[in-house]
Amino acid sequence: MAYFVAVAAAGVLLAGRQKDASDYFLGRRGLPWWAIMLSIVATETSALTVISVPGIAATGNLTFIQLSFGYLIGRIGVAALLLPGYFDGTQETAYQRLERRFGPHARRVAAGTFLLTRALGDSVRVFATAIPLAIITGWSMPLGILAVGLVTVFYTWFGGLRAVVWVDVIQLFVYLLGGAATLVVALHLAGGVAAFHLAYDHFKLVFLDPGFSFTRTYTLWGGLIGGALLSAASHGTDHLIVQRLLAARGLPDARKALIGSGVFVIFQFALFLLVGTSLWLAGAVQPNAVGDRIYPTFVAHQLPVGLAGLVVAGILAAAMSTVASSLNSLASASTHDFYAPLTGRRDSEHLLRVGRGMTLVWAAILVGGAMLFPDRKTPVVELALQIASLTYGALLGTYLLGGFWSRTRERDIIIAMVATVMLMTPVVLGWPFRLFPGLAWPWDVPLGTAVTVLVGMAASMVGKMEGRNVGTGAETT
Repeated sequence: MAYFVAVAAAGVLLAGRQKDASDYFLGRRGLPWWAIMLSIVATETSALTVISVPGIAATGNLTFIQLSFGYLIGRIGVAALLLPGYFDGTQETAYQRLERRFGPHARRVAAGTFLLTRALGDSVRVFATAIPLAIITGWSMPLGILAVGLVTVFYTWFGGLRAVVWVDVIQLFVYLLGGAATLVVALHLAGGVAAFHLAYDHFKLVFLDPGFSFTRTYTLWGGLIGGALLSAASHGTDHLIVQRLLAARGLPDARKALIGSGVFVIFQFALFLLVGTSLWLAGAVQPNAVGDRIYPTFVAHQLPVGLAGLVVAGILAAAMSTVASSLNSLASASTHDFYAPLTGRRDSEHLLRVGRGMTLVWAAILVGGAMLFPDRKTPVVELALQIASLTYGALLGTYLLGGFWSRTRERDIIIAMVATVMLMTPVVLGWPFRLFPGLAWPWDVPLGTAVTVLVGMAASMVGKMEGRNVGTGAETT
């Protein structure tokens, strides 16, 4: 409870006064690159990462880290190819550039896709936060969900993006310190660093799987290709991250923040994977154990009270950083991509009031969605990434078409996005039937991207042929 109060107070104090929408949503485009870099890392590191990644290593090995190599490649591509377009003129959201290239309908379809996917994925993240809270504190799941939601919406509503970013910086170091403390204690219980020899003998330290496979979840090629395209979509087309990049002082700072975050994430994944290995060495993995519950259970039963409190604070920090970022970005897209264009209201002070109202609406949606989410054995980090994969390919493919296929029109983009989401629903969610059973989830975004590009190109070619036919008919009449 003390941590909740401290975070809320810090958010309000660090934010300063919010005068208009530019303050609230973009920090008046004056945030330092290193703060943005750390905020990006904290934002993409939810409670899912903190509790699921150790569980993956504890029940398997270190091959999950191969995804992070692809993440860095994807960010380099975004920095080189997509970021310049965001700093061409003044843009408030990631999807404003689609309107400039195609038209307002393309912008709204993309923004609507973002809102839906973000709401679903972050409902899972809020739910995941309540798992360790329930195990460690004895709180009920609904109480944990409500507490996280209320505290997060408080400082987000007051302080906007500036509060979110600076609190992210603080919370990043809190959850990293909690992870490091767990690693030290678990290794001590296992007999020290020498215990890693046992992990090596049991193939728990394997971090590369060089084989090519569409069915094994963590392989080098799946990590490089799937991770790169997933990162390109999440950090190049998802407003959650693009919003932070737009808050930088210019393109060079945005590039440093983005690429730097990719390097940082590799080391962060390594830390939490080694935490999972150390938990296995310490005997914390029981037969048929649910991966997401291994780390919190160890904290509750093996750590001293003070350290347990630190780890709980770290888990809460990771959770609230992501939820706060999500609330601000959802409110931003709702205000700038829908409310302002549809109403014609552009007054920045008015949009500030609308944005704060949207923040409350989306907070209610995320908390309500988390309350309805059923508990399941699938690692929640994988589930959240699967939900994102439902639409990330469509978004990334849209930007690729806009940049490299000059024939693409607004109609083609919308057709391609709708077709991709319709295809990916049975692939990712298995509804109404399972399409491509056995396909590992890192390949979902590459598949979705390919479908979007191919459908968009085909639609543009059909449109051109129709135009030629119409023209020929007119000449012969």
